[in-house]
Amino acid sequence: MSDHHHGHTHPHAHHHGGDHDDVQPGSSGERWKHDGVRVIPGNQLDPNVPSTPGMDRKAAINFARVGAQKLWAGTVTIRPDAKTGAHHHGHLESVIYVVSGKARMRWGEKLEFTAEAGPGDFIFVPPYVPHQEINASPDEVLQCVLVRSDGEAVAINLDIEPVEKPETVPWVDPVHPAPRT
Repeated sequence: MSDHHHGHTHPHAHHHGGDHDDVQPGSSGERWKHDGVRVIPGNQLDPNVPSTPGMDRKAAINFARVGAQKLWAGTVTIRPDAKTGAHHHGHLESVIYVVSGKARMRWGEKLEFTAEAGPGDFIFVPPYVPHQEINASPDEVLQCVLVRSDGEAVAINLDIEPVEKPETVPWVDPVHPAPRT
């Protein structure tokens, strides 16, 4: 015998109304109409993010646009062969989703570890891990979605001799300062 046929007599059937006691009738509609779920169309991302040659960054989710307090999300387009210098992002966690192209990550005290990611792959960068981001393709643009665990930009340059020197096109943006020369 299934609950569906006798749901009205089931002991918890009358409990459902109590689940929403904390929402005042009439108020939630107005309150959430503009502060509820937001859809940010891909063609309406905010290009007013400082950018430099080799890199095109657009913000989708941040405090200024939607009031996000614990996340930053946006798109990143990286020219072929672009590389960052060695750095880490302090206490921030980062997630990179590769849309198209080929990404190579190097990390470690001497950037001795390496991994590559392609379309559909996710990359997780924990706090304080020294790393270098690289567009592994000489002729294809690398397109990614980036999510950070805080709205603030933190990047600490490190004096590590990179295995792959960022000499072709430095990957620089608000979160990735220019490599030391």
